[in-house]
This record gives sequence, structure tokens and C-alpha cells, in this order.
Amino acid sequence: MKRVLIANRGEIAVRVIRACREMGLETVAVFSEPDREALHAQMADTAVCIGPAPAAKSYLNMQAILSVAVQTGCKFIHPGYGLLSENAKFARMCEQCNITFIGPPPGVIEAMGDKLKARLTMIEAGVPVVPGSKGLAANVEQALEDAKAAGFPVLVKAAAGGGGRGIRRVDSEAELPPAMDSARAEAEAAFGDGSVYIEKLLFNARHIEVQIMADTHGNVCHLYERDCSLQRRRQKVLEETPAMGLSEELRLAMGESAVRAAKAVGYANAGTVEFLLDDNGNYYFMEMNTRLQVEHPITELVTNTDIVKEQLRVAMGEPLSFTQEDVRQTGHSIECRINAEDAEKNFMPSCGRIEVLHMPAGPGVRLDSMLYDGCEISPHYDSMVAKIIVHDKTRRDAIARMKRALMEVSVEGVTLNAEFQLALLDLPDFVEGKYHTGTIEGLLRR
Repeated sequence: MKRVLIANRGEIAVRVIRACREMGLETVAVFSEPDREALHAQMADTAVCIGPAPAAKSYLNMQAILSVAVQTGCKFIHPGYGLLSENAKFARMCEQCNITFIGPPPGVIEAMGDKLKARLTMIEAGVPVVPGSKGLAANVEQALEDAKAAGFPVLVKAAAGGGGRGIRRVDSEAELPPAMDSARAEAEAAFGDGSVYIEKLLFNARHIEVQIMADTHGNVCHLYERDCSLQRRRQKVLEETPAMGLSEELRLAMGESAVRAAKAVGYANAGTVEFLLDDNGNYYFMEMNTRLQVEHPITELVTNTDIVKEQLRVAMGEPLSFTQEDVRQTGHSIECRINAEDAEKNFMPSCGRIEVLHMPAGPGVRLDSMLYDGCEISPHYDSMVAKIIVHDKTRRDAIARMKRALMEVSVEGVTLNAEFQLALLDLPDFVEGKYHTGTIEGLLRR
């Protein structure tokens, strides 16, 4: 029996356990002390405590996780998203323990984790990138030269960044020195690397990402795009596919660029190539996420593909179960991230025990969740506790279905952001498909 350890928690751990069970694979869950009664720990065939509440002492404790994998005879580790999913050191440690890390090779994770290195690789591969630095901004003088060439306003960006950290907006020459100092300090604290570079700030750009799948036999396919432009503090809130307003020519060009990007780095397993799309239909490479994305379910629904199962098959050495010609988009899908937070109190996290819970179901509704009656929402981890995903024939029908689903959410004990998501669905800019990465922040400033 092949056994898979899930090095994660919450809804993504539950998602992976379900895929493994359907494939006849045994699962081992790891959990922190406050997660002892968590759904993923209850669902797995085996569950092992790996430490106290702080993630650094549990879910980020590489030695503890690998010890559990060895002791329980796991031959595979699925990292989910976040936590250790893009940690090249952990992927390399898995190799050293003769355990297959379900993701790309460590060298690929390192190359794409360095945003500047990834940028230069894309330039060489002929993938369009945002105007800016061709190397590190080693000092203010070099940064100023790059900023003038790109044209203000620009962003100072951490080379090893992620999650919106180590990024500062600069509107003039005078703002550049303090912005560099601030970005470097945050990047050093967050990633242990204070290197930065300059990139032009694109106004009202859309965040369009392309899902790719690659095996170890040289096959690389894209599964089309997702629009992830509705964001707050650079964190995605709602995603949909297909993206509105893309011509078939542009859609195919972005897909082909994503495949070219993956081939350029020798990619294997699931990944996402993220682009910025401007008002003129120009798209630019932003970064590559070398892992499964939170929003993968909407792609699964419109392409009738189980991405997690495909990850598992690739990790076992099998070729992709489809070719590019097999991939078709059918209907429209929307995902709303359900967070335990109070939008009316500046999105303050809401923690505690869920006393009463009713979540949506019915035709065309999928729920990926860690919630159950009586479960505890911990203050120690990310506030996302569920995802509601809908699929229907048209975008209009999908919006109506999502509204119906959100209206079914009923919870006592904590506050969820379902009402906020409902409000977003009624925004004229969303209804008309004219939103961008600044839409939510603009709305909240009113």
C-alpha cells in the first residue's frame, strides 16, 4: 500500500486526503496540539502530533515531519499550499530520505522562488515581463537608473518575496531611498534575503494566472486561465474562470507562454504561471507558483480534471492522463474564499468554537472545508477556513448560483465573511467583468 503524508492542515489537507482515498492510497496527517480535533487529523488513516501551536514548531518543523514520514513508512509527501510547499530545502531533504516530494524538483523551486532569477529566465525564454530591472538593484543609484528607465511609479520588490511582503510603491525619486530601506528590512526579516529589484507599477491591471501540469516524461499542458484580480492587501478574495474579455487569441497566447515558461525550467507536477494584463491587452510574467493553488477547484470544474490526483500520478512516475488537445473549458466557475473574519471590523480575525453550522450544498456547488459543528477556529493560523465553488453553464448563472450558496451559510460562534463576498458579487464592476487588482481597495477607501 502506497502511503502519503500530508504536510499541511485545514481544508487543503482534507482535499488531499479525499483524493488519496479515492485512489486507494493510505494517508498520514500531522497536526499541532491545538489541531488535535481538526478535521484533517480525524479523516486520515493515521494522525501524529508534531508539536505545539506555533507553526515554526509544528507545521514548519521539517525534521519532525520527515521523522513521522519515515516512522510510518510514507513514500510520498504532499505539501499542499503555503507552509513548506515552496521550500526547496524541504524538498531536498525529502529526496535525501528517499521520499517523493509531490511538487517540482528542488532546483526549480529555488529558481522560481527567486523572483529576479525567474524574471531573467523568462526573458531568455521569450516570455514577456514587466519593464524594470535586468538585475539586482544593489544600491540606490542603480535602482534610480532602473526606475527612470521603466518610468515612475515603480515597485521596489524583494527578490525572494512572496505573499505581498517586501514590496513598496515609489512615485518619485525622493521616495526611492526610504522605500528601498523599508522593503529590504521586511524582506530580510521575512525571507532572510534583503535583495530587491525595480518593476514598473501597472495601474488597473488584471491578475490572470494559467494552470499548468507537467510530468517527468516531457509532457507539459496548460489548463487555461483564472482571473484572480479581486484582492485585498495583495491577497486573493474571489476567483473565476474563464476570465472575462479575453479574446481566444489572447487566451491561447497566454497558455502557450505558460507552457514555454514551464519548459524553460524543466518543470514537473502542478504549477501556476501568473501574469499581469493591462488595458491594452498586453500581458507580462509576474511570477510562477511552484505548488498547488488555493483556487485550483475552479479549473477542475471547467476542465473536468482532478489536479490533485494528477499530481499524485505524476509523483508516481506516470505520464499525464491527457494531452493539450484533450483540455476543454466547459461552463463557468467561481470560488469564494470563506475566512473567519469580520469585514465590518476591518477584517479582524474571528476565533473560537463553532456552535452551529450550516454550509451550502445542492446542484453545481462544491464545498472544500475544514469546518464542522463544534470545531475550534484557532488564532494561530490563516483565517481561511473554507472555499465555496460553483459551476454553471454561463457566468450569469454561476453568479446567481454563488449568491444562493452564500445565502445558505449560517454559523454561530464565529464570524465568516460570506456577507462581504455577497456584496462583491453585486458590484457593478464585477457584474460587468471590469474589475482589476485595485477594485476592492478602492471600494474600501470610499
